[in-house]
Amino acid sequence: MSEINGIDYGPLAALIGKWYGERGMDIAPERDGPDENPYCDELTFVPSGPAENAEEQALVSLRYHHVVRKKKNGQIFHEQIGHWIYEPATALLMHSLSIPRGVTLLAGGVAEQQGQSWQFKARASADNQDFGIAQSPFMLEKAQTKAFEIEMQLSDNELRYQQITSLFIYGKDFEHKDSSVLTRLIYA
Repeated sequence: MSEINGIDYGPLAALIGKWYGERGMDIAPERDGPDENPYCDELTFVPSGPAENAEEQALVSLRYHHVVRKKKNGQIFHEQIGHWIYEPATALLMHSLSIPRGVTLLAGGVAEQQGQSWQFKARASADNQDFGIAQSPFMLEKAQTKAFEIEMQLSDNELRYQQITSLFIYGKDFEHKDSSVLTRLIYA
């Protein structure tokens, strides 16, 4: 089912709902090496409707909110908001996100169906004119995001993802990795 309220959301329809997971792992940079943090996360996808650009491009999108809490104390240590956007005419998938540290990006990619499962992939890099990264002067100087990629696999009511944020931090390159397995709690 990809149609909701008369709007065909294509592959994005499979993501709609509220998801929860307790099997997340954050591998983050620290001055003395990688820091591993197990986490729980909540991910909510809500239809935000169709959009038309310049009377030529027709898009559909989902708004999303992602909240990540450390397992050891329940405190939020990461939050991001954005949209997943799909262009049916070209099968282009776009993922926009913003984190409250002065970083925002637009990644481009594809959604592919494999039997009853879906795979979503999107990438952005600081030097890409089409799918790039904007960041504050502080982040450019102290924790520059050079690239971002995400892969999500969706099968029935299980969503797995891995995202890698390539950073230049503490005077060296580092791949900040986050991965999790979530279960759909509510289909909305």
